[in-house]
Amino acid sequence: MKWAMRLRVVLYLAQALEYCTNKGRALYHDLNAYRVLFDEDGNPRLSTFGLMKNSRDGKSYSTNLAFTPPEYLRTGRVTPESVIYSFGTLLLDLLSGKHIPPSHALDLIRDRNLQMLTDSCLEGQFSDNDGTELVRLASRCLQYEPRERPNPKSLVAALTPLQKETEVPSHVLMGIPHSASFTPLSPVGQACSRGDLTAIHEILENLGYKDDEGVVNEFLDCYNLDFQKLQILGNLCTCLLSFQMWTDQMQETLNSKKKGDAAFRQKDFKEAIECYTQFIDVGTMVSPTIFARRSLCYLINDMPQEALNDAMQAQVISPVWHIASYLQATALAALGMENESQTALKEGATLESKRSSVTGKK
Repeated sequence: MKWAMRLRVVLYLAQALEYCTNKGRALYHDLNAYRVLFDEDGNPRLSTFGLMKNSRDGKSYSTNLAFTPPEYLRTGRVTPESVIYSFGTLLLDLLSGKHIPPSHALDLIRDRNLQMLTDSCLEGQFSDNDGTELVRLASRCLQYEPRERPNPKSLVAALTPLQKETEVPSHVLMGIPHSASFTPLSPVGQACSRGDLTAIHEILENLGYKDDEGVVNEFLDCYNLDFQKLQILGNLCTCLLSFQMWTDQMQETLNSKKKGDAAFRQKDFKEAIECYTQFIDVGTMVSPTIFARRSLCYLINDMPQEALNDAMQAQVISPVWHIASYLQATALAALGMENESQTALKEGATLESKRSSVTGKK
C-alpha cells in the first residue's frame, strides 16, 4: 500500500473514533488491522461495531498480550485511552508493514533506529519529517500512562496536515476497479436487481428461444421439417420398431416443451414447472432457455434454491449467457445472499456488455 493510502487509512480511522466519541461510544474493543475494511470506492472503514454494544463493562481483548494496553493487563477493563493505545499499534502496522510488538517498537524509537521500523517498500515515498511525525504520534499513543495519550480529536488534527495526494480517489491509490466503472444494468438486469418477477417473465417470454445459441432450435427445426424424411429413412431400416419408439419419444418430449411454453405464456407456473421437468428429465436435448424459464417459475412459487440450481445449470450449458447470471442474482437475493447477488449482477452486466459489443461489430 502506498504511503499516501496508509496515511489516509489512519486519518479515516481517527475520524471514525472521533465520531464514536462524539456519539457517546468512546470504547471500541480490540481495535486492530482485522477491523479495517474497504468499501467499493476503496475507502477504509471501521467495522464490527457490534463489539461496542456492551462497552460499558469493558470486554476482553482477543489479540496477543504483547499488543494489549498495559492498563487492561492490570485491571481487566477497557477505557477510552485503551482504544488510543490500540490505534498506536495500527500506526506501527502501517509504518512498518509488520505486526511489531509495541515494546519492541518503542525501543527502536528510543534508539532512533527508524530504518528498522519503516517498511522498506516505502523507501522514497515520504520525507524524514513526515516519517518522524508519524513515529512521534505512535509513541504518544503507546504511552504507558493512559492520561498521557492523545484523544481522537487531536489525532485527527495531527494526521490531517500529513495527508498526500488528497485529490486522488482511494480506489486509484489502491489499484482496484471503481464501482462507477461497472457496466450499467440493462432493463433485464434492472428487473432482476429489484426482483421484479413480472417484468422478468415478460422479458423471457418476448425473448423466446433465440438465446439457445441455435443448437436446440436447429435440432427441433430439423426434426419438425424433416420428420417425414426420417420416417422414410426408418422404413428402409431393419430396426423400424426401434426407430418408431424413438420418434414417439421425441414427439412426446416436444409435446412436453410445447405444453410448458403454453403454461408459461398463460402464467400457469406450476404447470410450466411440471411440463418443463418432463422435458428436462428425458435428457435428449438441453436448453438454457427452458432452465431459465423453470428457474423463474420456481422463484414465483417461492422456491429460490431450486431457482438458483436451474439458473446455474443454464449457465453451465451456455457459460456466456447473461440471463443466467441475472437469474442467479435474483435467486441469491431471495435467499438473503446480498453480496453474492451483487456479484452475479455485475457478472451478468459484463457478459451482456461483451455480447452487445460483439453484436455491434457484426
